[in-house]
Amino acid sequence: MTTIKDSVHDYIELEPTAEALLDTAPMQRLRYVRQLSTVQFVYPSANHTRFEHSLGVYHLADEAVERLPIDDELARRLRAAALVHDVGHGPFGHQTEAAIERHLGRHHDEIGWLLEETDLGAVLEDHGLDPEAVAATVDGRGPLGELVAGSLDVDRMDYLVRDAHHTGVPYGTIDHARLLYSLEIVDGELALEAGNVATAESALIARTLMNATVYRHHVSRIAGSMLDRASERLLADGVVDPERFARLTDAELLATLTEYERTAELATRIRERTLYKRALWVRREDVPTRFRGLDYDRTRTLEREIAELADVSPETVILDSPGDPSAPESRARVVVDGELQRLEDRSSLVAGLDACAREIWRLGVYAPEDVLEPVREAAATVLEVDG
Repeated sequence: MTTIKDSVHDYIELEPTAEALLDTAPMQRLRYVRQLSTVQFVYPSANHTRFEHSLGVYHLADEAVERLPIDDELARRLRAAALVHDVGHGPFGHQTEAAIERHLGRHHDEIGWLLEETDLGAVLEDHGLDPEAVAATVDGRGPLGELVAGSLDVDRMDYLVRDAHHTGVPYGTIDHARLLYSLEIVDGELALEAGNVATAESALIARTLMNATVYRHHVSRIAGSMLDRASERLLADGVVDPERFARLTDAELLATLTEYERTAELATRIRERTLYKRALWVRREDVPTRFRGLDYDRTRTLEREIAELADVSPETVILDSPGDPSAPESRARVVVDGELQRLEDRSSLVAGLDACAREIWRLGVYAPEDVLEPVREAAATVLEVDG
């Protein structure tokens, strides 16, 4: 049995199926896709990859299935799904996901096509596993799929601890061992044993704090928005086929952006960290409802309106209006007084944390430093907010 030394979980033991899966090209590609993409512009040590994260998720899934009363076939499926759960990510992970979805209509959790078209599927079949069943588990479907993609899954347990470790912040250090030990199956669904409301709350608190300090940091959001616009230009102009784009590594995408004249400036800015600045940064309650959580087409229309009013090039204006914050952890099931209940129905903390998530929400308008003032004035007028 192969043993791998991990910076978070110490030693990770791989069973034969995992060893074979790791040796495939799609899994090895994850060595070159950073877990936190543009967060590195804020936390320089956040250079860990989706490859090591995948190993961590596999390790936690392995520990979970060893304690749960399930048969060997399901245990092997859950381990395999945990290991390959991120294999569908494009370059820079979530930062290019929206562009990929626009052009391929496919979310990164939908990996059935990848298992069919690469040697991943053959490896699974060679080890007695059904690729379709594994793909369904990655998407949170099928028996105990919520262990891999649910309200309190092993994916979340690993990335909170791992991201905290590599950024150096203390907020994501949840007691994942306690979470694993408290898992049980009730009526065919995963739940936390009685007495673990606080354990579930800790994960919700951790992600709320990590969102505020790491995941939603304004510098990362600006760089991510610039990357999205540059990626869309590549795809819209037919420079890269969407299927090929989705399989690039971080470095390959940046090189492609640099080589194409219409995206070269944005690529240089991203590479050299000469990012756009905040022309507007507005609290949720100060933004008219119709300007929150905008879809892509509406966003681009408003960007053009702002640019025209400011008399600047449309490429110099980026509008970033995220959707309403969500807290999947609040839907985790906990046994309370012998009954299965959702955390949000039992925890007084959930409402407060929901309010906290809304508090850190911001609408952003970004532009190069030399045109900030006209863009700020124009954006305030178009979006009906105070500049």
